[in-house]
Amino acid sequence: MEKKNTFLNIIFAILVAIVAVIYMYPIIMILLNSFKTESAISTNTVFELPNAKSFIGLQNFVTAITKQGFLQSFFYSVFITVTSLIAILICCSMCAYFITRIRSKVSSVLYYLFVFSMVVPFQMVMFTLAQTADTLKLNTPYNIFVIYLGFGAGLAVFMFAGFMKSVPIEVEEAAMIDGCNPLQTFFLIVLPILKPTIVSVGILEAMWLWNDYLLPTLVLDIKKYRTIPMLIQYFRGSFGKVEMGPMMASIVLTVLPIVVVYVFAQKYIIKGMTSGAVKG
Repeated sequence: MEKKNTFLNIIFAILVAIVAVIYMYPIIMILLNSFKTESAISTNTVFELPNAKSFIGLQNFVTAITKQGFLQSFFYSVFITVTSLIAILICCSMCAYFITRIRSKVSSVLYYLFVFSMVVPFQMVMFTLAQTADTLKLNTPYNIFVIYLGFGAGLAVFMFAGFMKSVPIEVEEAAMIDGCNPLQTFFLIVLPILKPTIVSVGILEAMWLWNDYLLPTLVLDIKKYRTIPMLIQYFRGSFGKVEMGPMMASIVLTVLPIVVVYVFAQKYIIKGMTSGAVKG
């Protein structure tokens, strides 16, 4: 029986390795081609490793950074990600605190509305959203965080509420006896306890905010404001020819920050998920 289990584990490990290679293959190809000349990318040598003839060094990265306003787009992406993330973490954690501590029909309905918002396809609301954003003047990088707060609230409230159900209410009662008001109790007592879930939600939401292409394209004026995902499609030369080298380099520069964050913080995602997996 033990030998059978060992054999099955080996087969499973091989299958997982194959799937991992399949998923990693496009990323590896983009990374290799970001160091090649334009002619090498556009020919059959696209699948070959860079050699003395096709290797161009960091030229594609220099072109990607200096052309098409990459640094400005990078600023917009960072600003949108940071402001939206702060709004989601603060507002959704407070909302989850209210839902789990104030037991009423209103809080129950509110909770299920947040959960329902997670399964509503974005395509159902995107055209109405674009019109509403224009009407309310939420079509700049400086206030688009309001829209992201709405779309990111479903998952955030769900995870925060799940964790809050495991927090003993006696801790909050002791703080109130010591003279804390509800706001002080939340920010001084509850919020530090929520740290595992805050980190987990923050990483998941940041990955979505940083890589999002469709919502900024629908809401923002693409002639004035371009985030990093929007900028990638504008690496075109004369007669509509796509500059594949700089485009590949820009994709690498776009993916690299969020990959680094995810690699170093993935253990917090698992910890935050399991912390909220309680019955209640």
